[in-house]
This record gives sequence, C-alpha cells and structure tokens, in this order.
Amino acid sequence: MQTLKLNNQLQYLIALLFIVQFSSCAQSQDTDAPRNGEAIRIGFYNVENLFDPENDSLRNDDAFTPEGNYRWTPHRLNEKVKALTKVIRHLGGWEPIEVLGLCEIENRYVIERLINHPTLKNAGYRIAHFESPDRRGIDVGAIYRPEYFNLLHQQAIAVVRDDLPEFRTRDILYLKGLSLQDTLHIFFNHWPSRYGGQQKSEPSRIAAALRLRTFVDSITSVNPLANIVIMGDFNDEWDNQSVRKTLGADILEANTDLVNLMAAMNPDMGTHRYQGRWAYLDQAIVSLHLLDKQNSLQVKNHRAEVFQPDYLLEDDDKYPGKKPFRMFIGMKYQGGFSDHLPIYIDIITNK
Repeated sequence: MQTLKLNNQLQYLIALLFIVQFSSCAQSQDTDAPRNGEAIRIGFYNVENLFDPENDSLRNDDAFTPEGNYRWTPHRLNEKVKALTKVIRHLGGWEPIEVLGLCEIENRYVIERLINHPTLKNAGYRIAHFESPDRRGIDVGAIYRPEYFNLLHQQAIAVVRDDLPEFRTRDILYLKGLSLQDTLHIFFNHWPSRYGGQQKSEPSRIAAALRLRTFVDSITSVNPLANIVIMGDFNDEWDNQSVRKTLGADILEANTDLVNLMAAMNPDMGTHRYQGRWAYLDQAIVSLHLLDKQNSLQVKNHRAEVFQPDYLLEDDDKYPGKKPFRMFIGMKYQGGFSDHLPIYIDIITNK
C-alpha cells in the first residue's frame, strides 16, 4: 500500500512537472508568436565599431586597419559580420525583424556585408543610410523588409551647435513608411558620447534633442495623431535632461506626447554596463497614440524589450554579475559581439 502511494505521488509530480514545462513553453511562444503580417518588429542595435579594414583618408579610422591598433583585418571583419548576423536573425524571433536601426557603422559597405551574409540574405533586406559628418566616420543606418515596411522617404537630419560651428557628429536618420496599412515615422539616433564627462558633453546631446524635437513637432503640427517611433543610443538615460526635458519623452503618467518605454524597465538591468552599473542608454520612445487601444496601431504590451540571450553576455571579472560580450576588451581581441544589447518593440494592429 505504501509503495502504491509513493508511485501515485511520483506520477503526480511527473505530471505536474510536465504541466509546468508546457505552460512555460506556451507562455514563451505566446510572448514571441509569429507575426504573420499582423505585426512588425522594430529594433535598434549599437553594433560597436563595425568598420571596414580600408583606410579612409577623410576619416579618423586608422585604428581599424590591418596596421592599426586593433589589427582590423578582413578576417576579423568577417568574424564580426558573422557574429552580428546571428544576433540580428535571432532578434526577429520566428521571422526576420522587419526594421532595424544600426549605429557605429562606418559606411554602406559594411551594412551590405550584413544583409548579404547567408544568415540574412533570404530576408530580402534593403538599406537606408547616409554618410554622416562624424569625425570617426561612424554613421547611423537601417535595414528593412520592403514587403512589411514600404519606405516612402528617408532623410539625414544634421545635428548642429550654434555655439560650436566646428561641431560634427552623427546625423539622425528619419524614415517614413507604410506598414500595417498605416503611416509610421521612425527616427534612429546615435547622440554624442559622454567623452570628457557628463556635464561637459551634455550640451551636445541637448542639441541633438532640440533638433529631433523640431522634426517631431513639424510632423505633429500637420497630423497630431501621427505614429512616431524614436529609438537609438542616446548616451543619456531616460531621466537625463536631454531626453526627459528637452525632447519631452517621459513616463506615461506625465501627460506627455512622447512616452519613454525604458522608464518602466527593470532598474537592475540595462543595455550597457560601465564599471559594474547597468544603464539604459539605448531607448525606445513612442508617440502617445501608439499606446491608445483606439488607435489603428499599438505597441504590443505597451513595452520595449531588451534582447539578452546568454551568448551576448559574459561574466564581469571586476564586478559581480554579467556584462555584454564584446569583440575587444581594450586592444585585446576576444571575438564577442558588442558593448550594447539590442532593443525592440512590436507594433500590432488594432482590429
């Protein structure tokens, strides 16, 4: 009798374990279900120093040449492309991501290397890109699948500082397109870095925020219900002045026309880690109407996601926890991916 009772308990535990595993699997599949043309995924990825090995006399790219500090050879470029295409393919989930912004790319050639790699070639990506005036020669670009995002207009928005005529940085990339039977306005950003310190460099990011705000206002003045998506590496966090005050992207409860989805994210995580501290330097901001259930388009679950599979992380040897698995640590080549994690949102139709 005791043996029978133990057997029954064992069978119950096995059945319970199966149910838990099935439920977990079902929940995971529901979270990342096939989009089947009823949703599109928009993402952003700072790919960290995607240079070609050629020396461009007009750019400060000497470090990323075969003779430079990083010994940047065609083989290392091939390995970088292979690594990044793996991330991009997985970032889409069941199907290739429909629109992806990229920063820290040197030129159109390296984007072509990405989309023509066997991992991505069948996705049929096209490129949106302009050469920017950045002194290092790094640009902002995007890849998109035209059957899901019909590009109508692309534009490079220059970031200037009236007090510094010699100031040069990355342009903001603006895309306007038709998707899910509606118009989407997308801005991809890579704002000036914190080189020299937060306080000294902040005016440059405020200048970028002012420039972006001007273009957003020009759109909403014509159509107050415009569907706007703003993504990028802002080199500031969501509550810094450039993002929260100048751009006006705030929490949903702040009654603002731009909502920063990163404000609701786990504060113990982020997209970039510096000296043991995570921060959301990469952000997703949307117009308030994309959170309205009455709008034709809506951000799924009203949230952004950070893509963080185990292979994109490694143990931090100086501080507790994990950090992004980079291609280089200092000048030492280790064959990783990037110092940033990708982010994405899903836009769904409200039927």
